[in-house]
Amino acid sequence: MSYRKTFKLICSFAGGSAALVFAAVAADSRGYFGEHRGEGASRWSRFGVLHAAQPAWTPATHTPAPTGPGWDFNWDKRDPSVLSNGRKKERVTEDPSSEQDNSKPKATRHILLIRHSQYNLSGNGDTERFLTPLGREQAELTGQRLAALGLKYDVLIHSSMTRATETAHIISKHIPGVELLSCDLLREGAPIEPVPPVTHWKPDAVYHEDGARIEAAFRRYIHRADPKQKEDSYEIIVCHANVIRYFVCRALQFPPEGWLRMGLHNGSITWLTIRPSGRVALRTLGDAGFMPPDKLTRT
Repeated sequence: MSYRKTFKLICSFAGGSAALVFAAVAADSRGYFGEHRGEGASRWSRFGVLHAAQPAWTPATHTPAPTGPGWDFNWDKRDPSVLSNGRKKERVTEDPSSEQDNSKPKATRHILLIRHSQYNLSGNGDTERFLTPLGREQAELTGQRLAALGLKYDVLIHSSMTRATETAHIISKHIPGVELLSCDLLREGAPIEPVPPVTHWKPDAVYHEDGARIEAAFRRYIHRADPKQKEDSYEIIVCHANVIRYFVCRALQFPPEGWLRMGLHNGSITWLTIRPSGRVALRTLGDAGFMPPDKLTRT
């Protein structure tokens, strides 16, 4: 077989490694790997070299082994099987399978976490940290985006801090009829000391104080639906970047100390979906998807 034909054959099998394999075949045909052999032997030896040049396929080379602890289906302490096993049977004739079915959530909860809009960073204290003109425009655009989704929202809950309250009230104009509630648990803070540590940023708040409050907010709002809930729900929570990032880490069972590794734009929408089984999914609608680039800010 000519070198040109051999080269074409090797290219069809070896792709980007063809030149290296071709050199090996040429050397083999000249007896550099042993004494010169006949045409038939040489033909098969070329395929032997070709085979040796390709990495052996094993599952380990294509599928990385899972690391870390497995998914905890009872992460919100509402797994029906765990709840029913801990109850005392009132009647001996009670059907345990029927009890477990009745305690199973049947609806999906959609929680839309929204970071407040841009605010006056030079303000002294919370009351002076109100929205800037750009921040008010961002809130208007976020409200328009939520209205355009065409969803039936059940409630709009917001942090009691000024910037989150103003953002929520502007958004509420675009989704009339949705109940508006304020919650102190959703106030900004430092949920847990970040890893890796950040030397240039040291929050005034004490981690164990803010952390306990933000964790309490997570337990109140981020969980699977109550078994009595019949239809899927869509709930909006307007709060702060640190709170949202911590919520995301906890809900997805990522290490919570990694919360500061994520960035979050003002007015952004982070969508958590919690299935009846306890499975959690994350989607982001992204600022750039509905807000002009000149309206974005990382403040």
